[in-house]
Amino acid sequence: MQQESDWAAYVAQMEQVLGVTLDETRRAELLTQFTRIASMAAPLMAFPLDDRLEIAGVYHP
Repeated sequence: MQQESDWAAYVAQMEQVLGVTLDETRRAELLTQFTRIASMAAPLMAFPLDDRLEIAGVYHP
């Protein structure tokens, strides 16, 4: 799971890429939400998958 400092660096990079400036309150809330989402996703991401599982099919019209 990513550390909060990693999320802080990500938010700072996205501010530059997207050309937006966040105040400290919004930045702190984003860090809280990213940390929360990462903790909820951690069990799913850690779930072991069989190497033989096929990827989802692709529909070709």
